[in-house]
Amino acid sequence: MQVSPYQPAPVYLSLGDGFADAVQPAAFPRHQIRFRNDRWAGAVGLDQLDDERWAAHFGTFEPLPDNLSAPLALRYHGHQFRSYNPDIGDGRGFLFAQLRDDQGRLLDLGTKGSGQTPYSRFGDGRLTLKGGVREVLATEMLEALGVNTSKTFSLIETGEALERHDEPSPTRGAVMVRLSHGHIRIGTFQRLATLQDQARMSRLVDYCLRHYYHEEPGDDAPARLLALVAAATAELAASYMAAGFVHGVLNSDNINISGESFDYGPWRFAPTWDGEFTAAYFDHQGLYAFGRQAQAIHWNLVQLARALTIITEAEAMIPILENWPQLFEAAFPQRLLARFGLSSRGTAADGALFAAVEELLSGSDLNPDRLFFDWRGGCCPLRADDYRDVRFDAFKQAIAPYADPAARTHGYWSDAAPVTMLIDEMEAIWQPIAAADDWSLFHDRIAAIRRMGEAMAG
Repeated sequence: MQVSPYQPAPVYLSLGDGFADAVQPAAFPRHQIRFRNDRWAGAVGLDQLDDERWAAHFGTFEPLPDNLSAPLALRYHGHQFRSYNPDIGDGRGFLFAQLRDDQGRLLDLGTKGSGQTPYSRFGDGRLTLKGGVREVLATEMLEALGVNTSKTFSLIETGEALERHDEPSPTRGAVMVRLSHGHIRIGTFQRLATLQDQARMSRLVDYCLRHYYHEEPGDDAPARLLALVAAATAELAASYMAAGFVHGVLNSDNINISGESFDYGPWRFAPTWDGEFTAAYFDHQGLYAFGRQAQAIHWNLVQLARALTIITEAEAMIPILENWPQLFEAAFPQRLLARFGLSSRGTAADGALFAAVEELLSGSDLNPDRLFFDWRGGCCPLRADDYRDVRFDAFKQAIAPYADPAARTHGYWSDAAPVTMLIDEMEAIWQPIAAADDWSLFHDRIAAIRRMGEAMAG
């Protein structure tokens, strides 16, 4: 990642009216920086801000130079657990700025917990500090594992005491800023379809093609966009599975048109390869369980296609939707290979290894992170005695041809155990923060996760 100059790019304004509402950020009593992502701040030219200026921009939301003059609460609808809801939108966040990174990509700075908006309904528009800590840990872990994810850019404690039914209350308040490859959701399209707003729908399709996929629109723009989103979301679903990650709330308002994962509420990393494992305590039917995430994402893609039918024929999109399972099935084995640090040896060999991994992990008490760590590079692990049972024979036979010792050269692979982020670990990191304002475990874990990311990338 290179250091980049600050490049403001408030292109959202080019969409015109009808997509967002200008709002005022909340006035917080305190602004104590708890996390600033200087690694990504350097990529967008903001790493030179001192703490005072950082808090001014990301706590009180003083506009960045030559950027949006006022925050924008974005308008969207969405299916929430398969029930359509037209009464949502940015209820505790807004688009604060747009800028380009060191690769020229358009990125948004968006908030969470920045105050009430016209879409807050009965909410207070705030974020708990624990919720912010959870999102930092989720995004850092997913980035290290190679998932296309938003980045937590800033977390500032606000000095407010909040009441929540799912946390011991009063609990500490915070405001968070995320760096994301766009905040256009499938639900953004659904809203325009519900309103039968063909003009704005066409404008939005063109905007997404140009700014997220670097393509000029043509007569087939809706179908072309759907095909690009299909490919991006198939990769996203595959990366969730290979990471052992459960998003928890894969509603259509939480699926980004760029295929980037974002908005982490009730997330979990699965302790075992259990398809029924859920992240959200309120997901009583297991709709977004670990093993159903691909199905959920595909279902949301269908909703995008339906929305686009107000400006194009459905027939052009049916083959794209029908092909999505094949895209996912092609991406999943490649993502598993990446967890092992291995390169493809062809469809047949990759398929055999994939089947052996799934057979080994499914229905067992094995921790997936441990398996990927021990067998990095396809080599016989230091803990070889743990894999002498006959149930490992098919897996060892399938992975043997891939052996690549170079994949284990980073010192991380000689550690006693992999870095993981199970729910009890997250709670252990939060406990000293809540009890004694001790952030040492939090910062130590961020450093450990980033070291793992360096090893994975290497």
